[in-house]
Amino acid sequence: MTYQEAIDWLFVQLPMYQKQGQKAYKADLSNIQLLAKHLNNPETTFKSIHVAGTNGKGSTSHMIASVLQEAGYKVGLYTSPHLKDFRERIRINGKMISKNHVVDFVKNNISFFKREQLSFFEMTVGLAFQYFSKEEVDIAVVEVGLGGRLDSTNILKPEISVITNIGLDHTHILGNTHAKIAYEKGGIIKQNTPCVIGQIRPDTLPIFEELATKNDAPLILAESRLSKNYSTDLLGNYQKENIRTAITTIKELIEQNWNITDENIKLGLSNVIKNTKLQGRWQQLSEKPKVICDTAHNREGLRITMEQLKLEKADQIHIVLGMVSDKNIEAVIDLFPKDAIYYFCQPNNPRALDADSLVDLFKNSIKKHNVFPSVNDAYKSAFKKANDTDVIYVGGSTFVVAEVL
Repeated sequence: MTYQEAIDWLFVQLPMYQKQGQKAYKADLSNIQLLAKHLNNPETTFKSIHVAGTNGKGSTSHMIASVLQEAGYKVGLYTSPHLKDFRERIRINGKMISKNHVVDFVKNNISFFKREQLSFFEMTVGLAFQYFSKEEVDIAVVEVGLGGRLDSTNILKPEISVITNIGLDHTHILGNTHAKIAYEKGGIIKQNTPCVIGQIRPDTLPIFEELATKNDAPLILAESRLSKNYSTDLLGNYQKENIRTAITTIKELIEQNWNITDENIKLGLSNVIKNTKLQGRWQQLSEKPKVICDTAHNREGLRITMEQLKLEKADQIHIVLGMVSDKNIEAVIDLFPKDAIYYFCQPNNPRALDADSLVDLFKNSIKKHNVFPSVNDAYKSAFKKANDTDVIYVGGSTFVVAEVL
């Protein structure tokens, strides 16, 4: 079996939320528990930090991993989705899992996968946990895929649980109120395990307090903890909140006698991209014209990115925009600048909303737009039309950013 054959099997053979949405979501942990047993429970052999949240969990996970790397630890990092390469999901000290590891995992377990009809995400989590165990990482930072309570990663017994914030996303699966979503994400709170809460909301804090009390878990509110000003190489304004959550988590590790200095924290935050290879977070791709891409795709994330975009010193803003059909697009339209020139497109993904339908949603709220059959065509047109003093923003969906990268 070649690497490409292994990847094709993982992607095509079984449901995958990234491509198929809700029908790929399994509201049950029985499959991942069965797989973990089959793999001799690798998740019990390494220490971990478990990170959930509506926005910022990826950036926060990368920040924590970067600081731990600077402190000299061997650090596993599991995140999703990937942008360009499946192996981005599973790294140790910034280096992606090898193709041979992926091939061996699929080849050695394919009969079990077929028999038990495991999901793409369950298999990927199993691969990550087995890899971290085999490579004997000191600690793994593991990002929740979707929700928390019923997510496949939730078989971990971490040193610390982290919940960055709560917003209205994936409401068709997790619930249509902040409180319901908080309950799902709060499902990662474990017995006698500290939990860091990044952002406090009056309608979610009681949920977390109740879950923490039930589990005898210390609740740590990041908003009340940070005194120093730290900076990061991640440029989005929304990273300020993620910095606070990451540092609060690191401080809790220090309380648990992990050897991490203030210099490690500073260097870790300043070298997130170098250490972990994170992409797509207010990432600048060009100087003249200035091109920025960002994976924000729900109201909470887009509110901050659009506020930052409007502060850019530009003669004209161009926006290359594509979205997926299972998002509440109507809820974000008012966030976008009316005077920008829009290049609507459809990313190459089964969940993508076609460009004409996206235009229909936006057309009464904006002044100028163009429609393109692909992300590449839209981006090329924007780049051709933009002057050196203009700004091009690429976003609306992870899939749009992935195609431009």
